[in-house]
Amino acid sequence: MPYKGTSQDSNFGNWLIYIGNVKLKNNWDFHNEVQYRNYDAAGDLEQLLLRTGLGYTFNEGKNNVLFGYGYILSENYFDDSDDKISVNEHRIFQQFISKQKIGRTKLTHRYRFEQRFVEEDFKMRFRYFLAINIPFFKSKKLYFSIYDEIFLNTESNVFDRNRLYAGLGYHLTSKIRLEAGYMNQFFETSGRDQLNIIAFVNL
Repeated sequence: MPYKGTSQDSNFGNWLIYIGNVKLKNNWDFHNEVQYRNYDAAGDLEQLLLRTGLGYTFNEGKNNVLFGYGYILSENYFDDSDDKISVNEHRIFQQFISKQKIGRTKLTHRYRFEQRFVEEDFKMRFRYFLAINIPFFKSKKLYFSIYDEIFLNTESNVFDRNRLYAGLGYHLTSKIRLEAGYMNQFFETSGRDQLNIIAFVNL
């Protein structure tokens, strides 16, 4: 495909992220997510991602399996110019989450398998995500957040990308928390820096 996703003006982008979960009956839950990604601080759309899914929690809340769907609109720069091309993707995915606790530190492992319908192409990808949540000293509200996620394709050029993130979070209530942090996303031959602002809502 004759397009790529690199900005012409800025190497530092901004992602605004909302992640929500609604508990249903009998350990079922509804996942909903919106991500608005910019090449720069604001106004230069890189990607709009909408994701939803139905999950089931078991093992006293330590594990969750989920079947989901995502729609992704990407605005990619075209052939080193200021022109963009819109790329539509429909994505089906399955994931498994496992949670651990070591003292006050929380660990989350997420394994996700994606079937991606990108315009006329079909692709599959595996993702592994490890997140570490560390309380800020004796605070019950402030915490450090660190994660790393690797993306692997099922075809040639197996390595797709890696995301490394570090941030600071705050529990507004028992069901709502906010995070802000820095993420480096690197590909095989390039990379980008992002400011991430994230809201988590669990109802």
